[in-house]
Amino acid sequence: MSNINRCKWCNLKNQKYIEYHDNEWGVPVYEDQHLYEMIILESFQAGLSWECVLNKREDFREAFNQFDIDKVCNYDDKKIQELLKNEKIIRNKLKINSAINNSKIFKDIQKEYKTFSNYIWNFTNNKIIYEVDKTSSELSDTISKDLQKRGMKFVGTTIIYSYLQAIGVINSHEKECFLNKNMN
Repeated sequence: MSNINRCKWCNLKNQKYIEYHDNEWGVPVYEDQHLYEMIILESFQAGLSWECVLNKREDFREAFNQFDIDKVCNYDDKKIQELLKNEKIIRNKLKINSAINNSKIFKDIQKEYKTFSNYIWNFTNNKIIYEVDKTSSELSDTISKDLQKRGMKFVGTTIIYSYLQAIGVINSHEKECFLNKNMN
C-alpha cells in the first residue's frame, strides 16, 4: 500500500497516522462512544498537532478510563492530580478540566437530543459535506458557537472543523487521495 496516494498531511513514516487516515478519518460516525472520545481528544489538540494526540491515543484511553463518560464526569481533585502527573498524556490542567466539564455538557446534549449523534448530524440534515483545503467553515462556526454557549471549552471553530472531519460529517480527502469520493 506504499504506492497509494494519500492526503498530503498524512505522515507516511507513522503507521498509526496511515491507519487513522485510511480507516477512520472522514468515515461517518454515529456511535456516541466514538463521538465522545473524539471530541475529548480533539480538545487536547488545541495548539498541537493531531499526530501528537493520535500517538498518545491509547495512553489517553487508559488514563481516561476508556472514555467512560460517567467516570470522567465524576473525576475529583485526586484524579485530576493523577492525570497531571501522567507523562504519557498531554498534561495541561485547563484541557484536563475542560475534558471533565465537556463530558458533563456532552451528557446534557445526549439527554436533550436522545443521542449526541442526533445533535451533531442535525446540523447537516444527516448529509456529508465534501470540501477540501479549509480549516473552518460556516458549519464549524455554528457548532462551535452552540457548544461554547452550552459551556464547552477548547471547541473553537478550527477544533470543531477538525472534529467534523474526524467523524465524517465533513469529508476532506484530497483529489489525489485514493479515498476521495464525490468531490469535484
